[in-house]
Amino acid sequence: MVSLSHHHMMIPLLLLLVCGYMTLPVVVYGIGQSSTIAFVSSADSLLLGDDRHSVQLIVDEENDWKGVVRVVNDLALDFGRVTGLNGTVSSLNGSVISPSPSSWSSSSSSSSIKADKGGVIIAGTLGKSSIIDKLVSSGKIKVDGVRGQWEAFTSALVFNPIPGIQQALIIAGNDKRGTIFGLYDISEQIGVSPWYWWADVAPTLHKSIYALNTIKLQPSPSIKYRGLFLNDNAPALTGWINAKYPPSPYGAGYDSRFYSHVFELLLRLRANYIWPAGADWGQAFFIDDPLNQPLADEYGIVMGTSHTEPMVRATDEWALFGHGPWDWSTNNASIIPFMREGAMRAHPYENVITMGMRGTGDTAMSPTIQPKLLEDIVNTQRQILQDVYGPNVPINKIPQMWCLYKEVQGYYEQGMRVPDDIILLWADDNFGNIRRLPIETEYNRTGGACVYYLFDYVGGPRNYKWINTVQLQRTWEQMHLAYERQARTIWMVNVGDLKPLEIPTHHFFDLAYDITLWDDAKSVSRWLTLWVAQQFGQEYAQSTADLLTQYSMLVGRRRFELIDQNTYSIINYNEADYVLGQWTRLSMTAETQYRGIPKSRQAAFFEMVLHPIQAGANLHDIYISAAKNNLYAAQGRNSANDMAQRMLDGFDRDYDLTDQYNTILGGKWEHMMDQTHIGYTYWNQPIRQATPPVQYIQRRERALTGDLGVSVEGKTASIPAAANAILMMPVDPYFQGSSGGHKPYIDIYNTGTNRITWTIQAPPYIIITQYSGTLAPKDADVRVFIDVNWSSVPLGSSSATINISSSTDYGTQSKAPQVILPLIKRSVPDNFTLGGFVESDGHISIEAEHWSRIISPSSPNPDGVVVSYDILPSFGRTLSGVALVPGTAPSQTIQTGPHIEYDFYSFTATTSSHPANISVVLGSSLNMNPGRPLKYAIGIDNLPPKTVQYVFDQPAGQMPVDWDNAVSNAAWIGQSSEVISSSSSSSLMGQHHTLKLWALEPGVIFQKVWIDMGGVRPSYLGPPES
Repeated sequence: MVSLSHHHMMIPLLLLLVCGYMTLPVVVYGIGQSSTIAFVSSADSLLLGDDRHSVQLIVDEENDWKGVVRVVNDLALDFGRVTGLNGTVSSLNGSVISPSPSSWSSSSSSSSIKADKGGVIIAGTLGKSSIIDKLVSSGKIKVDGVRGQWEAFTSALVFNPIPGIQQALIIAGNDKRGTIFGLYDISEQIGVSPWYWWADVAPTLHKSIYALNTIKLQPSPSIKYRGLFLNDNAPALTGWINAKYPPSPYGAGYDSRFYSHVFELLLRLRANYIWPAGADWGQAFFIDDPLNQPLADEYGIVMGTSHTEPMVRATDEWALFGHGPWDWSTNNASIIPFMREGAMRAHPYENVITMGMRGTGDTAMSPTIQPKLLEDIVNTQRQILQDVYGPNVPINKIPQMWCLYKEVQGYYEQGMRVPDDIILLWADDNFGNIRRLPIETEYNRTGGACVYYLFDYVGGPRNYKWINTVQLQRTWEQMHLAYERQARTIWMVNVGDLKPLEIPTHHFFDLAYDITLWDDAKSVSRWLTLWVAQQFGQEYAQSTADLLTQYSMLVGRRRFELIDQNTYSIINYNEADYVLGQWTRLSMTAETQYRGIPKSRQAAFFEMVLHPIQAGANLHDIYISAAKNNLYAAQGRNSANDMAQRMLDGFDRDYDLTDQYNTILGGKWEHMMDQTHIGYTYWNQPIRQATPPVQYIQRRERALTGDLGVSVEGKTASIPAAANAILMMPVDPYFQGSSGGHKPYIDIYNTGTNRITWTIQAPPYIIITQYSGTLAPKDADVRVFIDVNWSSVPLGSSSATINISSSTDYGTQSKAPQVILPLIKRSVPDNFTLGGFVESDGHISIEAEHWSRIISPSSPNPDGVVVSYDILPSFGRTLSGVALVPGTAPSQTIQTGPHIEYDFYSFTATTSSHPANISVVLGSSLNMNPGRPLKYAIGIDNLPPKTVQYVFDQPAGQMPVDWDNAVSNAAWIGQSSEVISSSSSSSLMGQHHTLKLWALEPGVIFQKVWIDMGGVRPSYLGPPES
């Protein structure tokens, strides 16, 4: 007899290894889950199946849930995918085992080899399966740890479970989905990815599969309802539907055949809830196919509708069957029976019913907030539900949800309340920043709270619905805060077309299923490594996870649809080239990995790794090439035309990548990459791809200034011109001129029709990477880098003249160009703290995680909570984030809160007319608690710190002040200049100083800081770290 108890709960893999499996090469494909499966025999293990023995699955088909029986048959097929032999499914009717007649099953062998019987798996649900109930009543299994627990299951090896079976693996679920998740847990462990169909992940093949003699007890999920919203489906998903399924009587063919794939994916991802396609007014789940609703229930999927579709009616249904305007104040006589029909239709099934009402087309119900009107709507809806469900079902037992999306949050802010049993669904701002979370006085609401989160959006300031632009670390940070602050009833995520968002969707649901497995900031990297191992194999786990981590960081800077030729600076800090170089290296590495993996896995790798990386790199190349073209044309460079051509080549490359995706595997995903993404001019998608503007140079004629052109970093001007000299940025021994650590540079290029020989002459202490060369009219430009031998430079300020000459003349009015390089030889004292930051180029720039020290207060927080800072790796725009933890910490003060210190040394004097302006780059989080707006404090040395609030809410559910810039830039940037006194005693000239930062609220995340003494130049990412 096997006893299941809390003492054995979730036995980790490490314990299994210590207890006798040290020599067993266990491979775990269940991401983060405890292991019950192995692929090599060991003491007490049970052979389930191999290439000669077919696993035997037994289920009480007569009494158990149809959804359970269906998944038993899925598991039989999954064994075939892994070993080459499908399992066989039998039904136990009384004490007789007979082959299952289930129409779900494909119980025949997948090869012509005659299969012997393998090991036995018995699965069933407490109170539904006669087999499981007998095992419980006989004491052969104990289920105290799962009974009555939502979606919990247990598994164990049991001897003599039923007559004629010596040993079997038993899977017992508390409820329908508990059993289903227990079965799919085995599927995942043996090597079948949840994405085997949706992303063409090849199963991992194994000769043999064994059940370990261990007990697994999986408790209730962290979040009760875990769902996705199919939304913004055209042109991609709807185009694919039109190509693959016949139309419904009302539009595209979003029928039960399509949804069977969606429902299965949800369950394999341990999710249970759906808002079906419909909110973009082209689909109506409930009528597109009469089988959709009962099929969802049979699978075990909880149905709901979006924030704009109350009472289980799709938006399009009102257009088809409604009478009059969608206006409660004037037409509730027509709307009430419409809503009643939705409730009656939903009554037989498992639902979370959307309450309230919004306007048509995802708009506000009225121009002003009218709480009394909405209260009347909710009260009427509850009366409808009570009437439909009858007096024997208490109204508080009918799951109901009020989604506080967009302007609806304004109703709550103005005091409207709904009964405590209605779930409050708080929404993000459509860009991944949760707008509100429960405050302590709301923690005890019986309905609880939840979050609606978006990975896809149509609306201002810009759509984003092409490919994956989700930064996983950002998702972790926001959802971890949501969990800490008791938003635990529903997590709903808008996945758009679903297909391009496989990775963030999987990550979201793993967090929702068991967030305790992923409760630290470094868990994203760990999860991603395990995810890659599941999809592509352990041998590629680390290298591909590194690729995806870098991709996640790069897309977190700015969404693709918001990028244009003006995003990154062409002239300052080498920013555009640095960014493009990151993308190019990532793309090349991804291509190399793609070519090295087995062909069976290449389709999945292309869809989820290679395509988004290469498409993202190419889009950056298009816009940066266009930006260079515009600059080069203004400078008269012949290479302007080359940049125009490069942009056009990238434009064609974008089409090729789209076509490659749409035609992969014989066109399986036809139209799935049809979303336009180049040529945005306002918030909505362009109707057709359009190039950014470019200019062409007339190469058949010579510039008025001759054949030689010269430009320098930081300037748009070119010489020779009306002035023949150009001033470079000043450099000193601490100069960090550009991203990536490059030295200052000079560009030399052809502006005419003749081949030229160019020569550079400079003082001997100026070191140049190339002193001469030739340039034909069609040759590429030459960039030379400058270094300085500081031992030969006099102390203080001086300059060096760099003369550049051409073998041809300089036109009729110009002379040979000169570049003036200002030099400042200075040094910090020997006693300056090692690791501190030194001013150069008129600024100091610091990545937040590179602190000198963290100072904890001498007196802790009054409530005893230990508050500190944690690094969020790969968060934000440049390196990482530094966050105040825990997320439940109380508001901090300068006196009681910990702070971060950064040592720096500066040379420039600050005065009232020339203050030091300090910019702090912060995460794009919002004020989740209206009474505790996000703030930080900043100070220099012992001067009084200044408190800076950087998120200012607006009334009536509006977004905060300057929100559109913050979400476009993926950051708030706090500004202060009054921190430093104007008195001479506080001057920053030639002194060692300490910058201090306090995060005064959880949700404040520092990314980067720069102190501008007058030298910071325009750029997107800010000056590189000093």
